[in-house]
Amino acid sequence: MKINIIVSVSENWVIGKDNKLLWKLSNDLKRFKKITIGKPVIMGQKTFESLPNGALPERVNIVLTFDKNFNAPNIIPVFSIEEALDKVIECCSRDSEVFIIGGGMVYKQFLDISDTVYLTTVHTVVEGDTKFPELLKEQWELISEEFKEKDNKNEYDQTYKIYNRKY
Repeated sequence: MKINIIVSVSENWVIGKDNKLLWKLSNDLKRFKKITIGKPVIMGQKTFESLPNGALPERVNIVLTFDKNFNAPNIIPVFSIEEALDKVIECCSRDSEVFIIGGGMVYKQFLDISDTVYLTTVHTVVEGDTKFPELLKEQWELISEEFKEKDNKNEYDQTYKIYNRKY
């Protein structure tokens, strides 16, 4: 199984505040959809609850939660990262490519076992209550980078980066 993280961070590695994204970036949302469509996604309960329309369509939505009674339409609730990965194998296949989509605690739990990080750097510095761990150069190799300028649908410049784990 290939474990990927997909995340947008500010230049100071902030990813959110009060369970909300801190920018509006149409390009980044389109990129997120293109990369994750048809693939299983794993997220925490708070991230799921922040989605405006519930479960993401055309993806298996696996939600990590501590609440044994938590449930919602079109999701698979799980209670550990091991159970989340077992569900990916069960519902998709052992060769699946899975995407970790947040939030902060879930990213931290999966970072050490992830193969690839799809990272959007949003060229701004913001205050927030959730940060993504900085990627260590000893562990991660930048394999691609693409700059996108801000426009009327994207309030900040962004750089799309893909990192592979060094083994």
